[in-house]
Amino acid sequence: MRIVIAEDDALLREGLALLLRAEGLDVVAVTDGAESFLEAVDEHRPDTVVVDVRMPPTHTDEGIVAAVEARRRHPDLAVLVLSAHVEQAFATDLLAVGGARLGYLLKERVGRVEEFLEALHRVAGGGTAIDPDVVAQMLNRGRVDNRLERLSPRERDVLALMAEGLGNGAIAQRLVIGEGAVHKHIRNIFAKLDLAPGDSADRRVTAVLRYLRGARGNQGSATP
Repeated sequence: MRIVIAEDDALLREGLALLLRAEGLDVVAVTDGAESFLEAVDEHRPDTVVVDVRMPPTHTDEGIVAAVEARRRHPDLAVLVLSAHVEQAFATDLLAVGGARLGYLLKERVGRVEEFLEALHRVAGGGTAIDPDVVAQMLNRGRVDNRLERLSPRERDVLALMAEGLGNGAIAQRLVIGEGAVHKHIRNIFAKLDLAPGDSADRRVTAVLRYLRGARGNQGSATP
């Protein structure tokens, strides 16, 4: 796996590079800004990028904007975005460019090496990885998409784990139920969210996007 890292914090940037190289991964470039990141992606054509959300000069959304642009230029690029805080608006902005091969993790997850590497490989392999803390915050907010209100509590649990990027087997283990039950819950989720039969992976992504957007849409109207 060929990887480009974009992170303005020198300690984290070099630490990530050392960690990934120690795992036998090929870090082809490390950058500290959005423009240099895009230049590195165009030059090296990596399989995967790891990008900080906030980068110079304003430290607002340069990283996420660059990640979306990199994905626009290279549609097969796997993108894993890191953030210091839960910023679900950025998570939905990222997923909106196409749900597969995308991830959004809190930086503290990097310190949990096995979890971070598992998420990185999941994203590189074509899946999604949304930080559990982001999903947990969404669960604590109301939802504005009425279709989401059709879901049973167990179906919401399954959809939340789908949002993290877990497959059916991992969901079954987490909820201590059989894979057949997970499959049934997912089939019900698709039906209740009015997702027509088709490619199963695409429907998973659409269901997760609808979940994220529903939580995001209510964020502005939520009472403190």
